[in-house]
Amino acid sequence: MAQKSVCVYCGSRPGDDPAFTKDAETLGSGLANAGLRLVYGAGDVGLMGSVARSAQSAGGVTFGVIPQHLVDWEIGKTDLTTYVVTETMHERKKVMFMNCDAVVVLPGGAGSMDELFEALTWRQLGLHSKPIVLVNTGGYWDPLIDLLNQFVARGFAEASLLEFVEVCADANETLNLLKAHLLAKN
Repeated sequence: MAQKSVCVYCGSRPGDDPAFTKDAETLGSGLANAGLRLVYGAGDVGLMGSVARSAQSAGGVTFGVIPQHLVDWEIGKTDLTTYVVTETMHERKKVMFMNCDAVVVLPGGAGSMDELFEALTWRQLGLHSKPIVLVNTGGYWDPLIDLLNQFVARGFAEASLLEFVEVCADANETLNLLKAHLLAKN
């Protein structure tokens, strides 16, 4: 059976809480230890770099995708198992998503939100059934969770939208959930 892959969306900056980096490192090494391939944005900065370096240090398989215009800015990590350079951000997101079995979102900014909402919208439209997991380190995603609830409460989404996003308190809880989703059938 082919190796299962997890796409991790996260910040190209470390954020203001060391717990963000700790969860990124725990997730990266945990994916590797579980035999899950890391798919991510191929940067070597911020949480992106932390998750990738930890996966590599634990002997994991890494698949990075970066658009040409970000190679210098995000410091393209060329020592990955697979390193793909795309022409556009749209292509980057498509390649990352098409090469994964689940999506995990660590803390991040507008780019992470863009990636999350594209995956969530596709799920809402029935275009996939991949798990989508928010790593809610220190309550980082609480305002987003409130917003998702408001979408439903104010009539802009069906209640099923809330079932498409699973929320975990930290990377360890996320890893347990991923193992249940992706490895239980093996």
